Amino acid sequence: MKRSTRMWIASISLVAAGAACGGAAESDAASASGMLAGSDGIPTYEAVAWPQMPNDWVLGLASGIAVDAQDHIWIIHRPRTVPEPELKDRAAPAVLEFDADGNYIQGWGGPEYVTSTQFEWFDTEHGINVDSQGNVWLSGSGNGDDQILKFTRDGQFIMQIGKREASQGNTDTQNVNRGADIYVHAATNEVFVADGYGNRRIIVFDATTGAFKRMWGAYGNPPTDPTPDEAEFDPKHFNLVHGVRISRDGLVYVSDRQGMRLQVFTTDGEFLFEKPMGRYPDPDPVEMASRANDTSFGVPTTELMEATAGAHQSVSRTAFSPDPEQRWLYVIERSAHRLVVLDRATLRELTRFGQHGDEIGEMYVVHDMTADSQGNLYTVEVIPIGGTRKRTQKWVLTGVAPM
Repeated sequence: MKRSTRMWIASISLVAAGAACGGAAESDAASASGMLAGSDGIPTYEAVAWPQMPNDWVLGLASGIAVDAQDHIWIIHRPRTVPEPELKDRAAPAVLEFDADGNYIQGWGGPEYVTSTQFEWFDTEHGINVDSQGNVWLSGSGNGDDQILKFTRDGQFIMQIGKREASQGNTDTQNVNRGADIYVHAATNEVFVADGYGNRRIIVFDATTGAFKRMWGAYGNPPTDPTPDEAEFDPKHFNLVHGVRISRDGLVYVSDRQGMRLQVFTTDGEFLFEKPMGRYPDPDPVEMASRANDTSFGVPTTELMEATAGAHQSVSRTAFSPDPEQRWLYVIERSAHRLVVLDRATLRELTRFGQHGDEIGEMYVVHDMTADSQGNLYTVEVIPIGGTRKRTQKWVLTGVAPM
C-alpha cells in the first residue's frame, strides 16, 4: 500500500543564536539571522520539489551540490547513468546552475564537452564546489579519476590538477585517487580535497597554481597505503573520507563515511576532536513495523531500509547554518537517510529529520547537501533504482516555533 503524498515538515531544535557580530558575514546572512537570532525555538523546514528542469531533461545519479555567492545552486550529476535508450537523448549536461527558486540558468560539461587535449573529463562525476571568485571545481570517483578540474562559471577550462590513471597512492603529491569532495578556502587560497575513494587522506593544493601544499590522514597522522596485516576498517586510518568543509573560523570538518565519524582539524592538519555517528542498530524495529505496508520505488520500503542499514555508512557530507557564528552543523547520515543537526561548538546532537522513501521530504541514499544564506537546505540523492526519479530537494526554512 502506497502512502498518501504529502509535504514533510521537519522541525529542527536549535540552540539560541547569540548577539550578532558585525562585518560582512553578518550582512551576507542578515535575513536568515533575523529569523534565527535570539530564539530558543525550533526552526521548521518544509521540503519542496526542486528545481524546474528545462527542455524535458532528466538527471542521472545526482552526486554533488554547492551554493555560490549569489545563492545560486550548482549540481553535478552523471548523465551516462540515465537509462538507455529511450531517455539517453534527454540527459541534462553534467553541471547545472539554478537560482534559489529553481529556475535554470545554464548547463555545461560531460564527456562530450572535451573537444581538445586541454583537460581530461571524469569517468564518474562526483564532487562540486564554487569558490569565492565564482570558479567551479569538480572531482570524479571512477576508476582512473585521479584529477581535479577548475573552470570559470560559464565552463571555460582553467586548470587541471593531476592526471587520469596516474595515482601512485597515499604519498603521491601530484595526483589524487578518485577524490570525493573539494572545498576552496578563500582565506588561504587553497583547495582541500577529500581524497577518499582510492586514497585515505586530505590533500591540499594552491588554488591558483595547483602546487602541492600538505596532506594528512586520520587524527592528523601521515597518510599511508594499507599494509597486508591491517583490517579493512582500521580506525587509525580514514576508511572513506567523503567530505571536507571549512567553517568561517578556520576549522576543517572531515566526513569519514565508512568510518562512521566526523573528525575536525585546523587548516594545517592538527587534529582537534572527533564525533562517532550512526553507530547504532538501524533500521529501528519500531520504524520498520510502522513502514511494513509501505512501498518506495516500487518495492517494499522495509527491504530498502534493511539493505542500506547493512552498508554501515554514516557521515557523508556536512553544511553550516548561515548565521555569523555558524552555530549549527548539518550532517548527512547516509544509511539512516536523515539530516542531523549538531551544535557546532560542542558537536552535541540537537535533532534529526527525514526518513527512507521516495516522496517529497523523504530521502534515499542522500549524498550531498548545501545551505544558502537564507537558511534553506538543498540535498541530492544517488538513487540506484527508480528509473528517472533522480532527485534533488529543497528544504525551505519556514520559521521558528516555540521550544
